[in-house]
Amino acid sequence: MTTPPTPPPPPFGRALCAMVTPFTAEGALDLDGAQRLADRLVAGGCDGLVLSGTTGESPTTTDAEKSALVRAVREAVEGRASVVAGVGTADTLHSVELARAAEKAGADGLLAVAPYYSRPPQDAIEAHFQDLADATALPLMLYDIPGRTGVRIDPATMIRLAAHPRIVAVKDCAYDLMGTQKVLSRTDLAIHTGCDEYVLALYALGGAGYVSTVANVIPRHFRSIIDAFDAGRTTEAARLQQQALPLIELMMASGLPGAVTAKALLSGLGLPSGPVRAPLRSAGREATDALLAAYEDVRDMP
Repeated sequence: MTTPPTPPPPPFGRALCAMVTPFTAEGALDLDGAQRLADRLVAGGCDGLVLSGTTGESPTTTDAEKSALVRAVREAVEGRASVVAGVGTADTLHSVELARAAEKAGADGLLAVAPYYSRPPQDAIEAHFQDLADATALPLMLYDIPGRTGVRIDPATMIRLAAHPRIVAVKDCAYDLMGTQKVLSRTDLAIHTGCDEYVLALYALGGAGYVSTVANVIPRHFRSIIDAFDAGRTTEAARLQQQALPLIELMMASGLPGAVTAKALLSGLGLPSGPVRAPLRSAGREATDALLAAYEDVRDMP
């Protein structure tokens, strides 16, 4: 009897990495580097890779580069992990075009941030996501990060959007545990924290997992936090979360964007990364040395 093929992982598993977009030294898209980094992250325990998010420098990559990245990473992971394409922009029509292109390129799911800068009201935000969810057959993860977009996806709006069959998950960077718990209690949305310092806290409240920037460099450590919690080893889970805090703080709260700090660390470790694209600037030597020291402390802990 023929053994049936192993089904692909769900688009929004527990352990998702917001992967950087590797570039060559000249600043071109490095698809070979992206494939090698993707393979490392999946081997390190990532259930899925989120491409062309802010950490992936989506504002400065072209539409064609975004599609090429999806195709290359999908080929590299070979069904071992899901590929989620970031398609959020400030323009609904452009986001719809990106969603359809990602579906054609082979993405398993979509991530879309609230429309930024123009600060639309809640009914317009709701319509934006409805249009985006209607544009493809792919499941959609909403991305709530008002500190970057200037606008919140209100909990009441999420609760209404949860009625759409393809709106199934949220990347939560709102720093509003009360609002998050309201959504958890009233919907079946899978809530993933996008704030690395909240991985264990939100998971313990019933969250589905994380979408992590820091996992670019310590994927196994982050996976170990939720694995320990699932196994009932809550003290160990708390210890692992706390051990990562100095690195999290340097990578995410030092004044440098996560794309910059993640690429500095990956480069220092000899892993695919390359420079960041302007207007971002690569981290200096002092910042990179501090990041590498913090990384070594986490790596060397039992």
